[in-house]
Amino acid sequence: MKVLIVGGGGREHAIAYKVAMSDKVDKIYCAPGNAGIAEYAECVDIKAMEFDKLAAFAKENGVDLTVVGMDDPLVGGIVDVFEKEGLRIFGPRKNAAILEGSKAFSKDLMKKYDIPTAAYETFDNANDALEYLENAAYPTVLKADGLALGKGVLICNTKEEAKEGIRTLMLDKQFGSAGDKIVIEEFMTGREVSVLSFVDGNTIKIMTSAQDHKRAKDGDKGLNTGGMGTFSPSPFYTPEVDEFCKKYIYQKTVDAMKAEGREFKGIIFFGLMLTPNGPRVLEYNARFGDPETQVVLPRMKNDIVDVFEACIDGTLDKIELEFEDNAAVCVVLASDGYPEHYEKGFAIKGLESFKGKDGYYVFHAGTKFEGDTIVTNGGRVLGVTAKGATLKEARANAYAATEWIDFSNKYKRNDIGKAIDEA
Repeated sequence: MKVLIVGGGGREHAIAYKVAMSDKVDKIYCAPGNAGIAEYAECVDIKAMEFDKLAAFAKENGVDLTVVGMDDPLVGGIVDVFEKEGLRIFGPRKNAAILEGSKAFSKDLMKKYDIPTAAYETFDNANDALEYLENAAYPTVLKADGLALGKGVLICNTKEEAKEGIRTLMLDKQFGSAGDKIVIEEFMTGREVSVLSFVDGNTIKIMTSAQDHKRAKDGDKGLNTGGMGTFSPSPFYTPEVDEFCKKYIYQKTVDAMKAEGREFKGIIFFGLMLTPNGPRVLEYNARFGDPETQVVLPRMKNDIVDVFEACIDGTLDKIELEFEDNAAVCVVLASDGYPEHYEKGFAIKGLESFKGKDGYYVFHAGTKFEGDTIVTNGGRVLGVTAKGATLKEARANAYAATEWIDFSNKYKRNDIGKAIDEA
């Protein structure tokens, strides 16, 4: 069969790697793709938001299945466009992707269906939000309602910081229309855990757990980024936590969406906070996480195409997800200065070091070809991933592998997975 993957980052590279392992697949396209994805797929010069062009390409080239990696096209309604054209596509429709597309919607859903989350208020007027801050407890959390590349969340320790945050989101429009409405939320403490799941509208199957590192600098300092590294599984995601979430969060979310007339088929990413009072939902995403995908999929035993098709067909109850009994760690190699100002276009050396090395992966996030040379083309450049029998071994392997790669202004955090030592 022929598969089209929509997107061009590290997540889509990991998806392409996994799809290429399927015996069912003989041709992969990726739009727009990147220099790493080109190893598995024919990259197509169509942007992820050009739905009509993508659908036309899928028809013209006899694509049997399209897989959407990114949030923007899902929230924008790519699945509806493809389905209208009679094309098979994996991902939630627009009315279900709102689970990620609107923080206010997801918070209201959790409140209505008694799914544990932080207390909150929603505002679409900056003056009302500023007035609310006068009597708020600190720290407090400000969230842009819409999509903001994973960066629209501000943790404010003081009233002054929070007021500045309101200006940033709602008045200065740093994240555009995403900040037209905001959520002001209770600050929760505890361990963060990411749990990805497959959903077919009724049935939900949980993947292995992971933990992301969002801040740009060591010690969780600096600005929020799209993710600087991750590890899987999380030692803090215990059987007790799993049992609680299965009872009060996972299935309840799927059922709530169905009850709202928003049947969800695709990936639900649960961002959890393990608070002293039990797990709470921090956020939902309607697609694979990045870079969580880079540590979850290499550990997955299933043919991923079988799982995609079961989600589309409503037969997920017949699939048993299986994961290797090991661990994986991903360290992101970024351009120094990310997520603000950075240079790109530098030649990358050492990529060939990963060839033939079992359990080691280099997933391209921001790369492109200049002639025959692969060069940096983004803030997050590569996700260096390694497996190991234990998390500590996987972490050591991943950091060793980051030394195989070199490019000008290469930057990484040095403490990805450091929490493992405290487990």
